[in-house]
Amino acid sequence: MDCVEQTDTEATAPSVIDRYYTRWFRADMKGKPCEDHCILQHSNRLCVITLAETHPILQDGRAIKSINYQISNGCSRLNNKVSGKSKRGGQFLTDFAPLCRITCTDETEYTIYSCIRGRLLEVNESILETPTLLLEKPSTEGYIAVILPKFEESKSITENLLSREEFESVVSKRTVAQSQPS
Repeated sequence: MDCVEQTDTEATAPSVIDRYYTRWFRADMKGKPCEDHCILQHSNRLCVITLAETHPILQDGRAIKSINYQISNGCSRLNNKVSGKSKRGGQFLTDFAPLCRITCTDETEYTIYSCIRGRLLEVNESILETPTLLLEKPSTEGYIAVILPKFEESKSITENLLSREEFESVVSKRTVAQSQPS
């Protein structure tokens, strides 16, 4: 009898992401349809930037050719070095600062943006060696970057982001619009 109850509890237990993070979304980033980003916000203000499940990279069985954190000649997100309690030295990002460029095997290139203002704490170097992590586990090991918003702005950063319900509404409207004959 105890085994049955224990199995039911394990089946309904929320994942670590669902338990400790609030999911926020940015739909159609920079006006590009379906290029959706997901921001996982922890209670300690840290924000993890990931791809939303609806992003084209995660659709249609695409394969990733390369991931490049070199944004311009003078700016590489890989050179970001932070130190100390206040995370000095981290690159400061605006809402639309590019984090990386992902090229698929069909030569389609996608730019992933920060979506929020804050200090870049780290980029995920694991996806450089194993790009399939981005496809297989986009919310966990396949994250793009970790950003720490300013303390004063930590409450207001979500004003331009969509909640799960709002995002699902946008996606369902998009699906209906795409299925309508032109």
